[in-house]
Amino acid sequence: MSGIFRYPFDKKIIYNIKTIPKITPMRTNKALLLKGLKYIAYTIALMFTAPIVIYQAFKNESHPLYWPVLIIGLILAIAAIAMGFYSIKLIMDALFNKANKQD
Repeated sequence: MSGIFRYPFDKKIIYNIKTIPKITPMRTNKALLLKGLKYIAYTIALMFTAPIVIYQAFKNESHPLYWPVLIIGLILAIAAIAMGFYSIKLIMDALFNKANKQD
């Protein structure tokens, strides 16, 4: 009966240990990860500060410093968006172990 219904993989497969590639886990670049988390903290601070400054500018439209305060608020909002993208890029580079180029 074993000759009629043979399992196709019943032959023993012998592996040479040198031919099996070793799988090494990727290491996280901890210094770059901490730098990314620091930038995330700055981003969160800007994400709260920018709307408050813009709101204060629109609340005081008749004040002579309306335009400078509004421009500062818009610059802070743009900086929050840019730093958000940059901090996510830093964290991704740290997690996937991309080489850190010198700034």
